Amino acid sequence: MKIIDISWPIDEHMTVQKEIQPVLFEPTKTFVKDKVRESHIHLNAHTGTHIDAPSYLFRDGKTVDQIDLYTCIGPANVLDLTNVDGSIKEEHLHAHEIHAGDIILLKTKNSSKDPTTPYDPNFVYLDHSAANYLVKQKVKTVGFDYITLEPKREFDRAHRELLEHEITVIEGLRLFFATPGLYFLFCLPLYVLGIEAAPTRAVLLDIREELEIETEDE
Repeated sequence: MKIIDISWPIDEHMTVQKEIQPVLFEPTKTFVKDKVRESHIHLNAHTGTHIDAPSYLFRDGKTVDQIDLYTCIGPANVLDLTNVDGSIKEEHLHAHEIHAGDIILLKTKNSSKDPTTPYDPNFVYLDHSAANYLVKQKVKTVGFDYITLEPKREFDRAHRELLEHEITVIEGLRLFFATPGLYFLFCLPLYVLGIEAAPTRAVLLDIREELEIETEDE
């Protein structure tokens, strides 16, 4: 079974949003002095591949440790939106099959970006109308291939729409090597108590060959 790592690599040169401090690796012990190696990692909770919880925008919203892990593990559908410029709007989603309870991963031109380039305010983003459509379709999770769903000029409208309805939001996915179709997603946030977001390692299992074999056997 093929495993595709769709995580944003964390290093000191990675892309971060303008208002977020860059990642810093601070050695606390070295082989030369201590015969072992230890490090502190300084990073914002919204760095790289991460999950946003409702408490990011809502005072009494769930924190990241309260998110239902069933929204982070399961069959996931990668949608091809690489032909979209500017923003993903509701009409761009009409051509795709989207059902209640789905995990939807949105692949755009963003997945072709170098993960070490400076933050690009003109990335393809999720429009409020598309977020509202996904809410109406009752999906359980939305994954996106940039470090945020939308630029600040959108005032977090897509974030609010999804998080208000407790739809799990995964940001910072790298879907370049994931062709459109059905996979099995593992994307568990770090078990950090009481905060609004946490980094995660996200991988896809390509289950399509297994599904084809089962169909042939039937």
